[in-house]
Amino acid sequence: MTFNDNSRLDSSKVSKRGRNAAIGGGSVVVVVGLFILSQVLGVDLTGLAGGGQQASQPEETLSCTTGADANASVDCLMVGAATSLDVYWADAATQLGVAYRSPADFVLFEQSTSTGCGQASSATGPFYCPPDETLYVDTSFFDELRTRFGASGGTLSQMYVVAHEWGHHIQQLTGILSNTDHSLTGPASDSVRTELQADCYAGAWVGAASTIEDENGVTYLEPVTQQQIADALNAASVIGDDRIQQQSTGEVNSETWTHGSSESRQRWFETGLSNGPQGCDTFSIDGSQL
Repeated sequence: MTFNDNSRLDSSKVSKRGRNAAIGGGSVVVVVGLFILSQVLGVDLTGLAGGGQQASQPEETLSCTTGADANASVDCLMVGAATSLDVYWADAATQLGVAYRSPADFVLFEQSTSTGCGQASSATGPFYCPPDETLYVDTSFFDELRTRFGASGGTLSQMYVVAHEWGHHIQQLTGILSNTDHSLTGPASDSVRTELQADCYAGAWVGAASTIEDENGVTYLEPVTQQQIADALNAASVIGDDRIQQQSTGEVNSETWTHGSSESRQRWFETGLSNGPQGCDTFSIDGSQL
């Protein structure tokens, strides 16, 4: 999607950290997100080791004030996405019967960073950490989507990733993350239902994005095009469990799925796009309908 050049962004929504190294160990805490490399390697990264003493990290102040900035750099695109998502959910969360609060932070990092869930690396993929209510993204992941997984790319595919992680923050507010069992796997597991709902929430934001206005009444984003939607659907497809398993091992084992098939991820994104957040109940339906 393309930002209107004169829309006003809020850089305080995003922080950027330099490189960091862990200097201590600690507990394992559940996090939620894409975890692309964990699926490729067949290991479980839903818990991050670390959580002990961590080296301090310098933070860079992002100077992203307009939509033109968002159209010019990926860091500012993240600021634009965060600004729009925050305004959207401040209203849309009421449709789900919850009081909205913004994520505590949205952190861009390089290679590794300390988090409320322990030490994270780029290999983990973008994720949301419930204990500190923060999104973490190494933007080099977007290059991985194209070069390793064959995504078509485009700005909406990048913002889809952010919107998906923001969806996990909404699940934190609704209680989904604390009231479901994320230790189980399979096409109808709570893990898959959680991820598909986050995809649906991402689609709900896209469906409303071109109507969301800044404080001056200027819409943040121009109307979404069919090609941009195709890019987002393509990104959802290439990170489906079946697609990643087939690509990495040549076999598909649905009983190990944690995020859902390519078809399911696309379908639930489209459900949110058409029906808004009220249409994103992935927990009350039969598993065969996922």
